[in-house]
Amino acid sequence: MAVIEAGTVSRAAEILRISQPAASKLIQDLEADTGLQLFERDSGRLVPTGRGMRLYEEVERVFGGVRQLARAVDVIRREEHGHLLIGAMPALSGPFITRVITGFRRRHPEVFISVEARSSQFLTEAVLLRRLDLALVISGLEHSSVQVDRVSSPSAVVALPLGHRLSKKADLSPVDLKEEPFIAYAPTGTMRRKVDAAFERFGLKPNIVIEATTAPNVAEMVAAGLGVTVADPLALEHVAGRIASRPFTPVIDFDYVLIRPVRARNSNLVADFVEEVHAAARTPKLT
Repeated sequence: MAVIEAGTVSRAAEILRISQPAASKLIQDLEADTGLQLFERDSGRLVPTGRGMRLYEEVERVFGGVRQLARAVDVIRREEHGHLLIGAMPALSGPFITRVITGFRRRHPEVFISVEARSSQFLTEAVLLRRLDLALVISGLEHSSVQVDRVSSPSAVVALPLGHRLSKKADLSPVDLKEEPFIAYAPTGTMRRKVDAAFERFGLKPNIVIEATTAPNVAEMVAAGLGVTVADPLALEHVAGRIASRPFTPVIDFDYVLIRPVRARNSNLVADFVEEVHAAARTPKLT
């Protein structure tokens, strides 16, 4: 493997920390033991034969299995101290979930945490299959094997580019935003439906100039000065300091929930993680 990957016997010897003659002798011994010609000489260099490459591929698979075994041993060792498998919808998988994990690790620095950012539907199915210990999703699930905890999150805000004229107002409504270039979520999203409904209550429609499917995309476009939006402050945390935000009326609330198996493993750790989610949701880091 070292000769093929390094390209020369001398480089292979350096990797193996042996002399070049010793490396050459090992190759000769391997060819003698296997009865296979593994290399040919070409302009003074060893070039692997077809048989040599086939053997290399087999050995590489064996080494891959050994590496996988080492990873499995590491996981087992970590699980002695606790291991949490957490799911979060993409909108909350950045700064928000990072704040949650920071608080949790202050309480349990030895616990190994895996985070999976996927759609609410995918994460819900993963909890039902007990592949995740806990998931933060947009809507609840009524199932006898799943416990649901509602997350009390702040109401929607108007996100504005820094220095925008509307940032002088204390709060904003659809009337204030009716002429503003508006960056909207995709039509199939929950946020889009709620914002459209809020504008319809005033007999208005937002002046949509851009649509995007994810909160990070929407937030970055606002920060770039391309328009304004109405969004969940928790999902805007990664642009904190690069946008201005103001309360939005009418109030738009969010149905974030934590779902977990009723008889979850590591139940004490899961309960502490839930506490950190609630604490982080009450204190959004957005200015």
